[in-house]
Amino acid sequence: MSQENSFGWGLIGASTIAAEHMIAALRAQPGHEVVAVASSSAERARAYAERHGIAAAYGSVAALLADPAVQAVYISTTNELHHDQVLAAAAAGKQVLCEKPLALNLADALAMVKACRDAGVLMATNHHLRNAATHRKIRDLVQAGVIGKPLFARVFHAVFLPPHLQGWRIDKPQAGGGVILDITVHDADTLRFILDAEPVEAVGLSQSTSMASQGLEDGVMAVLRFDNGTLAQLHDAFTVKHGGTGIEIHGETGSIVGRNVMTQQPVGEVLLRTAAGEQGVPVEHESLYARSVAAFCAALRGEGAPAATAEDGVRSLATALAVAEACRDGRAVRIANPFA
Repeated sequence: MSQENSFGWGLIGASTIAAEHMIAALRAQPGHEVVAVASSSAERARAYAERHGIAAAYGSVAALLADPAVQAVYISTTNELHHDQVLAAAAAGKQVLCEKPLALNLADALAMVKACRDAGVLMATNHHLRNAATHRKIRDLVQAGVIGKPLFARVFHAVFLPPHLQGWRIDKPQAGGGVILDITVHDADTLRFILDAEPVEAVGLSQSTSMASQGLEDGVMAVLRFDNGTLAQLHDAFTVKHGGTGIEIHGETGSIVGRNVMTQQPVGEVLLRTAAGEQGVPVEHESLYARSVAAFCAALRGEGAPAATAEDGVRSLATALAVAEACRDGRAVRIANPFA
């Protein structure tokens, strides 16, 4: 794609994440602008557009996709809507950046990837955590062999879901709620990125305590086995107020500890522990979302791949679904290659 003087983005979903992170990230790209927003409520779309200085507001996805000023869409609706909206965007010839999880099942996710490929449009998944400077530094250290062969990993991603984000995440199974599709899918993607390996087996136990209802889980502990032999322990929750977040990678000759890193904010620190002792590793923080969008825009120009491809979204979803199945059935679940 040649560099255009003005590249228009449409927001499918008048969402909190778009308001807090993505509108600024899109506008940070030279020549790019958010030109339209669509919501199932035309009134909400109009109010959102006015609040964020967006030129056009639509009460349907079809109306937004018919706008010739929209060349790409960012989709951040509830999870059950992603499939149909991606297919519609592909049919309209729009480039697609979709929030995770891509869909509620693998068949739908694979259909989304195929539709975009067949239409000749770029599709990527907005897995923000792999864009964090901390996680990129940890990946660099692991891949450089600084801690030897990775043996174990631990992810602490048990947080408190604030009231303004609860809603469908805790009481609407049909919308793809629950902590596994909301948080565990992020852990899976982050570990896949850092280890450059694929999960092949999952076990887990979940709970539904003070927050979630309708059979949804608000906490989970799981273990993944990766194809490089690494065992990873995950602790994810909506109900932990003061736990803090982090990730640890333990290898044959050392360990890497990331503190306060499983977050949307460009914060956190990385520590390296070896026979020489413990040392802090310098990290240059930047917006996770701006970096994600910049990689997507570069890929549109034929310069590399998105930070998280559509295929990454499918594989990380496959892992989250395996964890959910393991929790539900009380057994170890094999994770097959979705593209095999």
